[in-house]
Amino acid sequence: MFVTSAFAQTAPEATETHEAPGAAPAGEVHTETGVPHDDAHATGVFPPFDASTYPSQLLWLVITFGLFYLLMKKVLVPRVGGILEQRHDRIAQDLDEAARLKTEADVAVETYERELAAARSKAHTIGETAREAAKSKAAVDRAAIEAELAQKLSAAETRIGEIKAQAFAQVGAIAEETATAIVDQLIGSKASADDIKTAIAAASSKGA
Repeated sequence: MFVTSAFAQTAPEATETHEAPGAAPAGEVHTETGVPHDDAHATGVFPPFDASTYPSQLLWLVITFGLFYLLMKKVLVPRVGGILEQRHDRIAQDLDEAARLKTEADVAVETYERELAAARSKAHTIGETAREAAKSKAAVDRAAIEAELAQKLSAAETRIGEIKAQAFAQVGAIAEETATAIVDQLIGSKASADDIKTAIAAASSKGA
């Protein structure tokens, strides 16, 4: 900042002073370094607090504030506003994307649940159909097996009847042979076949 220097004027001494030989003339101040002291330093006032520099300080304050205001208005504020607007748009896009994904997820869950229910219903229907088919097939197989067993049983009974008939048919011949052998052993001679048949028939009639 431009600061105007204020110099204090001192009145010349009215009385004469006696100076020692080799002393400095009146009005001159010598320091140890040989440099005269400034009046502001001599008065002990800090320069920004010096009332004589207030106008220049205010002028530079207005200029600095104006430049800072123009910098804020033309550069900083538009840039910050652009960043905030970009972030706002980005957040709005993210929210829209999240809402879209949530909607898709809800639709996917609903579709999955609907397909799962349809699959369960179809599986139950298939199970019932398979169960009924198995029951029908088992009934048919059982009927076929029972018919086959009945046929085999009938054939076995027929065979047994034939074997009994054959056995009964051979009983007479066996009895005749047995009786002939017994008579031969008892009387030492063979009996006639007619006598043997007559004796067996009489014995059969008594046993009946």
